Amino acid sequence: MSRKQFWLSLAAFQIVFGLIVFAATRQYYLDRVERPAAREPIVDSTLPARSENITEADLARFGLLVPSTTVSDDPDEILRLANQYFADRQYDQAAVFYEKLLTFAPDNTDTLNNLGLTLHYVGRSAEALKRLQDAVVIDPNYQRAWLTLGFVNSQVGNTEDARVALTNAIERGPDEAIRKSASDMLLTLP
Repeated sequence: MSRKQFWLSLAAFQIVFGLIVFAATRQYYLDRVERPAAREPIVDSTLPARSENITEADLARFGLLVPSTTVSDDPDEILRLANQYFADRQYDQAAVFYEKLLTFAPDNTDTLNNLGLTLHYVGRSAEALKRLQDAVVIDPNYQRAWLTLGFVNSQVGNTEDARVALTNAIERGPDEAIRKSASDMLLTLP
């Protein structure tokens, strides 16, 4: 073996050895890195209701709103975002967008129903009940709002109010699936 071959072999060995050490070390640390757990929103029901003096910039600063530069004023886009956040269980974000939708159509019973359920999920049940009451006042035959109102009332312990709302959900409107859900919930009430 010539001197040149020896040094080339040694250089190749060091490169291969270095790559193996690098790969093993990298894998060692990747396996031990703690992945952050999914954050559940911390909800304090003792906090006061959202003031109208709080701006979207304030909400964004506290992480309660997607930066306003990404939010259009198109109600269809806002609805899409609200529904997407709701589907992703990011209820605090969904609530912000449902509330924004109400600026376009304050009497939209679908939005009031969705906002009511979302507010309940973030621990703002008193506000949720108000929004749901608004929906059934606007449209007393809106079955889904009666169902949601019954559900939220049952969750917060208002058994008699839940019973009334669920009975209304059964008696009003043609949707059999809602009627069945309301009947099932009624059976679980104490």
